[in-house]
Amino acid sequence: MRAAGVADVAVKVFSHYYRLFESGQQGTIREDDIDPVGELPHLEHLDPSEESRRAALAETVVIKLNGGLGTSMGVTGPKSALPVKDGLSFLDIIARQILATRRAYDVPLPLVLMNSFRTKKESLAILGEYSDLPVDGVPLDFEQNMEPKLLADDLTPAEWPDDPELAWCPPGHGDIYTALVASGTLDALREKGFRHAFISNADNLGATPDGRIAAWMVEHDVPFGMEVCRRTRSDRKGGHVAVRKSDGRLILRDSAQVPPDDTKHFQDITRHKTFNTNNLWIDLDRLAELMAGHDGILGLPIIVNRKTVDPADSSSPKVIQLETAMGTAIETFEGSQAVVVDRSRFKPVKTTNDLLVLRSDVYQLNDAGDLTTHHVGDEPYVDLDPEYFKILADFEARFAAGPPSLVRADRLEVRGDVAFGKDVVVLGEVEVEAPAGERREIPDGTELRG
Repeated sequence: MRAAGVADVAVKVFSHYYRLFESGQQGTIREDDIDPVGELPHLEHLDPSEESRRAALAETVVIKLNGGLGTSMGVTGPKSALPVKDGLSFLDIIARQILATRRAYDVPLPLVLMNSFRTKKESLAILGEYSDLPVDGVPLDFEQNMEPKLLADDLTPAEWPDDPELAWCPPGHGDIYTALVASGTLDALREKGFRHAFISNADNLGATPDGRIAAWMVEHDVPFGMEVCRRTRSDRKGGHVAVRKSDGRLILRDSAQVPPDDTKHFQDITRHKTFNTNNLWIDLDRLAELMAGHDGILGLPIIVNRKTVDPADSSSPKVIQLETAMGTAIETFEGSQAVVVDRSRFKPVKTTNDLLVLRSDVYQLNDAGDLTTHHVGDEPYVDLDPEYFKILADFEARFAAGPPSLVRADRLEVRGDVAFGKDVVVLGEVEVEAPAGERREIPDGTELRG
């Protein structure tokens, strides 16, 4: 790591987790050791004054996790560079959201990306189109750290001469705290008077800086705030908050931390009723105190990720990636809180299924960069055949004339090789299937029902 130029604090953090894993820790959290959370405050019930919102946002910086590539959709560049709505990329829309909030509240509200070395250049080029975006004295980005993948059989660093970069991995998004310190960004933000950071994923366009939460953080002196949503059946595998019995602190339990015999409890949405959106609010002064007091090691729970050194080659050597998740810091800040938010603040794009919904008429993009909808009830459930739609180029070829209308749809399932014509409308619940080995063409203007 030192030879590759990795910061000393990141080496120290990796060494900490290596020793934990070597000693047998797996980072599991048993159901017997936790209780479900009780009632949580709801965003809709927070009603601070306009001046309180403005004052809080004046001390807030927006940080977007932007290290991800679109590899799962067959894209090599940053996922945030993909066109998602009206020809605009995630980053275009994020920039517009930031600028609109600045105008509305008359606040500086810097935008800072946590990039990887693979996303930095292209992402900054997109933001470069917005000349009024940079804030004096605040960097537009900092880079996440990297660590070696470990061979599963002896825990030595993996090597992969065919593509040496594949021998390295990011340490999970929990690395954001280490990277903020290592890059000097945390000090730079605090020196400019910014007290709070709103952190979220770049692929979640619902995660806009909300003045109500910013003011709630200040009014109640919350050191760490997590936005959570009510769990539905489709969220049963998402990480949930709980109360640790031993000390009464809020914790986050991710699916990777669940022992197999506790899976039924983990997925019980009547017991654990909310999930983590990965929209976090953090007091930067408290973060600096914690990092300084623990020699740069925040002590987040370890997550052991087992993969192959080349994710696209299942026959390549088995490796272990030692990771942390940024939401698990909820347990390290005394007095952490969670707030329930509406589903509109959680719109991640992980697959082309999500992308189709976002590109369709279910959502409209207003001048402030906010997504609005006229769809009644939950957004439509879309399940496209992965053999023909998983890769972006294949997906776009089958929707060459644009997405179908889904504003009156509840469910769209597509099986086989199906191509959609122009102005196709989906009504209610629809299943479309192509005969095996044949392409089915949906003619222009077709209304699909049942």
